[in-house]
Amino acid sequence: MAGENKVWINGELIPWEKATVHLMSHALSRGSAIFEVFGVHPRPKGPVAFRMDEHLSRLIRSTKLLGMDLAYSREEMKAGIKETVREAGLTQGFIKIMAYYSEEAFAVLVPDSKLDLGIFAFGAGADLGLDLSKPISACISKWRKIHPASVPVEAKACSNYLNSFLVRQDAIRRGFDVGLTLDTDGFLAEGSIESCFMVKDGVLKTPPAGRILRSISRRSIIEAAPSLGIEVVQAPITLEEFMDADEVFTSATPFKVLPVGRLEDRTLPDAPGPISRKLAGLMNDILSGKNDRFQDWFQDLS
Repeated sequence: MAGENKVWINGELIPWEKATVHLMSHALSRGSAIFEVFGVHPRPKGPVAFRMDEHLSRLIRSTKLLGMDLAYSREEMKAGIKETVREAGLTQGFIKIMAYYSEEAFAVLVPDSKLDLGIFAFGAGADLGLDLSKPISACISKWRKIHPASVPVEAKACSNYLNSFLVRQDAIRRGFDVGLTLDTDGFLAEGSIESCFMVKDGVLKTPPAGRILRSISRRSIIEAAPSLGIEVVQAPITLEEFMDADEVFTSATPFKVLPVGRLEDRTLPDAPGPISRKLAGLMNDILSGKNDRFQDWFQDLS
């Protein structure tokens, strides 16, 4: 994917092809890995990271929810991120952090060790699997969102994404771009990697935290929207309410506002709608540095 770059593994930059684990590693055979992804954006004085501190806080929270221990401090991780960005010459793209158990395991369920850490840099041209130049199509998946009494859904754990894999696979096989899930009580949850938003009568609504990932992109939309005079409501959304929305869009790290033009068999002909367009313009201005109202969201990487 990015073979010319080097990867930061446990404090050392190594060639991309050397960033491997054994097939019997605990991370692979038991799914014991967590991760974070955030954007890198160009500025005249050098690249900046989008809400890096929040992403690192969520990584640390994931370890606590899962009873894991990181081997590196927040400051050591920040230094590793900057080193990886400088080595890659990255001005725009993404950083992915992987924390995992690399030791080989056959019967061991709970390792008595600290997590290994890898930091990867991806350029802006990384394949995201979606055409972001036009509204997408979305369906309601046959798969439900994992219940938080089964696993902590707020942990960004690789094993949780088997659910996401099944949701996206279901959507593609049915001829849609993405699948959106309901929770086990039948309320709207989220997509494979996407948070869900709807607009009705000018009000922006999104499912509440608790049964979904605490998405940082989602939080950014919620915090930025009032600056445009847009009312935001975080409350349970029924399927009937969602299907009657005036506008629908999804949000994730690579795309802060991605409008939905077809929802199941319903076409939203004016997608993106007026609220979606305003929010997309605002987020683009924030990310490009044209709007300095939210500059505390960015951390220098130079």
